[in-house]
Amino acid sequence: MIDLDGTVYVGRDLIPGSSEAIERLRAAGVPFLFTTNTSRMSRLDIVASLGSLGLRVDSSEVFSAPVAAARWLRDEGVRRIHLLVADSTRADFAGFEITDDRPDAVLVGDLGAGFTFERLNSGFRSLRAGARLVAIHRNRFWLTEAGPTLDAGPFVAALEYASQKQATLVGKPSPAFFDAASSLLGIRREGLAVVGDDLETDVLGGRAAGLSTIQVRTGKFDETMLEEA
Repeated sequence: MIDLDGTVYVGRDLIPGSSEAIERLRAAGVPFLFTTNTSRMSRLDIVASLGSLGLRVDSSEVFSAPVAAARWLRDEGVRRIHLLVADSTRADFAGFEITDDRPDAVLVGDLGAGFTFERLNSGFRSLRAGARLVAIHRNRFWLTEAGPTLDAGPFVAALEYASQKQATLVGKPSPAFFDAASSLLGIRREGLAVVGDDLETDVLGGRAAGLSTIQVRTGKFDETMLEEA
């Protein structure tokens, strides 16, 4: 299971050696899945973005947190959802009724500058009306060309505090995410490894799910994180 942002690329640049490593896996016949918490793009947009960087990837090789969220919602029988996600990500929720009129669940992804008071307050009101709070992921920050940037996690925490509801996490590092990814690969846990730059979501999350883990020293990686762990 290979993370993308910070592991394969940062911004619009491939991390040196990442493309070659992926091609070596293909040549050796090693099955892999890109497992990402990226929630600003749909799965098809992720594939297109990777293609623009020179990586040939099929949509079946990408398992994103929004795709995991849609799968979880279907399993839970949830149909009416209030989405706090980027417009391009909405494609991953085809088949659901998107509404802010007494939805069954409020889903929070990364809206970036779209996290306005109005959007957050609308989600809060849906929660007050009885909706469940679902975190597509709750990453604290991510790395852009401009530097560390707030991710969805702080806004999930704000809605938890205001609504007094605990969010259900469906992306990394939830065990359910890794279980679903393992199922898609068709490989038992003892034969799987998680590769990523995020100590919390990739390494510690994968370890908690009973998987081997590989910490790359790119992206978010910081020596102090290892000391704190």
